[in-house]
Amino acid sequence: MVAITLPDGSKREFDGPVTGHQLAESIGARLAKDALAVVVDGVLKDTSEPITTDATVEIVTRKHEEAAPLLRHDCAHVMAEAVQELFPGTQVTFGPSTETGFYYDFARDEPFSSDDLEKIEAKMHEIIARNEPFRRQVWDRAEAKAFFEGKGEKYKAEHIDNIPGDEDLSIYTQGEWLDLCRGPHAPSTGHIGKAFKLLKVSGAYWRGDANNDQLQRIYGTCWTSEKELKAYLTMLEEAEKRDHRRLGKDLGLFHLQEEAVGSVFWHPKGWALYRGLEDYMRKTLDKAGYQEVRTPQLIDRSLWEKSGHWEKFREGMFIAESDNDRILAVKPMNCPGHVQIFRQGQTSYRDLPIRMAEFGNCHRNEPSGALHGLMRVRNFVQDDAHIFCTEDQINSETVIFCDLLKSVYKDLGFEEIVVKFSDRPEKRAGTDETWDRAEEALRDAVAEAGLEYSANPGEGAFYGPKLEFVLRDAIGRDWQCGTLQVDFILPERLDASYIGEDDKRHRPVMLHRAILGSFERFLAILIEQYAGKFPLWLAPVQIVVASVTTDANDYAQEVMDKLKAAGLRVQCDLRNEKIGYKVREHSVQKVPVILAVGRREAEEQTVAVRRLGSKEQTVMSLTDALVALTDEGTSPAEKV
Repeated sequence: MVAITLPDGSKREFDGPVTGHQLAESIGARLAKDALAVVVDGVLKDTSEPITTDATVEIVTRKHEEAAPLLRHDCAHVMAEAVQELFPGTQVTFGPSTETGFYYDFARDEPFSSDDLEKIEAKMHEIIARNEPFRRQVWDRAEAKAFFEGKGEKYKAEHIDNIPGDEDLSIYTQGEWLDLCRGPHAPSTGHIGKAFKLLKVSGAYWRGDANNDQLQRIYGTCWTSEKELKAYLTMLEEAEKRDHRRLGKDLGLFHLQEEAVGSVFWHPKGWALYRGLEDYMRKTLDKAGYQEVRTPQLIDRSLWEKSGHWEKFREGMFIAESDNDRILAVKPMNCPGHVQIFRQGQTSYRDLPIRMAEFGNCHRNEPSGALHGLMRVRNFVQDDAHIFCTEDQINSETVIFCDLLKSVYKDLGFEEIVVKFSDRPEKRAGTDETWDRAEEALRDAVAEAGLEYSANPGEGAFYGPKLEFVLRDAIGRDWQCGTLQVDFILPERLDASYIGEDDKRHRPVMLHRAILGSFERFLAILIEQYAGKFPLWLAPVQIVVASVTTDANDYAQEVMDKLKAAGLRVQCDLRNEKIGYKVREHSVQKVPVILAVGRREAEEQTVAVRRLGSKEQTVMSLTDALVALTDEGTSPAEKV
C-alpha cells in the first residue's frame, strides 16, 4: 500500500507503486494530459517514475513554478537534436536551463549564422510536432563511454569520467536522439509548445576554461505561454534601446578602448553624471554619520596574506614588483586598509560604532571575455564602507543601514527591493562555531529590521554571511547591488581590538556594506533605468537656454549666468538656427529642460519652459523659473 498526500491535504491510496501519470489519471483525465512532472517529497521527478513509498506529491502543470525551468531544459534537448539533424558531425556538450531560457554548447568547425538559427528553430518546431516521448534509461558506464566515443562525441565521453561513481549514469532519449542527462523531463516533446525563440550565438570554452577548446553557444528563451514569450521579447527590445553602451556613445558620456581594457574614459557629460551621483552619496553618508577615509592603491602582499585575500583573490589581483623585490598588489577591495586605520591608536567601546566609508578606486583582473561595458570592468570605484561595532550593536546598525539603503534606492528611482540571505560557502575562513555566531547574528538583525528574505545557500563571502539587495528596474530586470556582511574573522586575522567596559581588549565585529556596489556598474543600471532621461537633479546637462532670435542672445546669456550661480549645470545655445531645430537636437541629447528666450521674453523677463518628451511649453517669470528649477535640480541629499 502506497499513500499519497496531495497539496490540499487529501490522501489517495494505491495497492502498490504508482507513477505520477497514474496518480494524475486517478484525479482526472485533463490533469493527466496536462501533467509535466511531479514533485515527490520536494524532489522534481518524471511522471513515469514509480513512487514506491508513502509521499507528499505535487503534480506540475504549466502554472507550477517548476514548469518553466523544466520546459527550458526540454527545449535545450530539442535544440541539440535539431542541430545534429541539420549539421551532422556537430558535437554537443552541456545544455542547461537558465532563469529566462536555455543554451547548449556545440563543437563545430563552421560558425553558426543567423540564417542557421532560423533553420534550427524551424526544425525544433518539427521535433515538437512529432511529440516524441522523453524516456530515461540507466546505462553501464563503460558501455556509455564506448558508445559516445564511437559516435565521435569526445566531450560526452570525457564527461562520463567526472560523474560520481555512486551516481546512476542516466540517458534520456527522444525518438532516436539521446543525451547524457540527470533529468527530469516532461512526458514528451509536444508538451513544450510554441512559446520559445532562439536568440543568439556566442563563444564559450569547454568547462568554462579558456585553456580548453572553444565552442559555440546557442541561446534561446522558452516560456509556459506565448503571451509570456511575447512580453519577454518586448522587454529584450526595450533593453536593447536602453543599452548603456549605445546610450553612452550617443549621449557622449564615456567610451572604452583596447589600450585600457576594462577601464573607462569618462567624457565631460559622463563625468558630470558620475560626480552628481558621487556628491549625492557623499552628502548622504555625511548625514548618516560616516567618516570618509582614503587608503593606498598599492599594498604589500603580506597584508593580503594576513587578511586571507591573497589565497582567495590572488588570480584576480594586479601585481607590481618594486626594485627591492617587494611584491605589491593593486588593491581589489578596501577592507584590509580600513582595519589598518581602525588599529591606529586606542579605541574605546564608547567610540563604537565607527562607520568608515571610502569611494575606493579598485582593480580586479577580470577575464577579458567577461567584460561588458560599465557593467563589468577592471577598474572601478566601490561605495565601500565598514562599520566597526560590538556584537550588541549588530542589530541596531543593520536596521540603520537597511533604512539608509532603502532611502537611497528610492531617491534614485528604485522602489522594488528583494533581499537574499547568503550563508557559508564551501571554501571559507574561520571555524564552524564562528560561522554559527555570525549567521545567527545576521538572522537576528534581519528580523529586527523587519526584512523578508529568501535563502541563497552557500553564497556568502569567505569571511562571513551576507545579505544581498536586488533591485528591479523599469522594465522588470533584477540587479544585485547592495550587500551587508557580518565578519568576525578579519578583525581577528588583522588584530583589531577595542577596550571594553572591563578595561580588557575585545575584537570588534566588522560589518562590510555597500549600497551601489560599484559606481560604474550602478551608473550603467541608472542609464538603462532612465533610458538616458535622467531626473533633473542627476542629469549631466540640466538645462539648455536657447535663443529664438539673435537679438535675445544677451538675455539668454544672462539667464544662463543666473542659473549657474544657483548651482545648476547649464549650457547656452546661441546658434543662428531655428528654435525647432535647437529643441529637437537637445531633446535627442536627453536634456531635461530647454528654456527658449526671444525678444518678448527679454522684454518681460520671462522664459518659455519646454520639458523633455512634452510638446507643451509654459511661460514663467525668470524669478519663478529660477526658484522652481533650483529646487528640482537640487540633490535629495541636500534637502531637509
